[in-house]
Amino acid sequence: MTIVANIIIGLVAFLHIYFLVLEMFFWDKPLGLQTFGHSRESAKASKTLAMNQGLYNGFLAAGLVWGLTLGESGDSIKIFFLACVVIAGVFGAATANRKILYVQALPAIIALALVLAS
Repeated sequence: MTIVANIIIGLVAFLHIYFLVLEMFFWDKPLGLQTFGHSRESAKASKTLAMNQGLYNGFLAAGLVWGLTLGESGDSIKIFFLACVVIAGVFGAATANRKILYVQALPAIIALALVLAS
């Protein structure tokens, strides 16, 4: 079960690196506009906020990778950062877009459950 948990944690970390790239570098580019459904004008107006949000996603990914590198002794770190991802995903779903619950929070909930079960 630990191997499966770590694979899903790796997926969650990868997703957050992807979110970092989208939000920091592609927010106002065609890929970002299509992904987030923004107009060029609204993307331009919110670009600095998106870059900040992307940086936070990078910190979440870094924390998960850190936990993974520590093996079993990193379980508390994995749990902390997965909980942060879940809270951010639930908040994002409640305030921005329900899709965030499935894209961000659900994989983290599954990984968290697997870590706690192992």
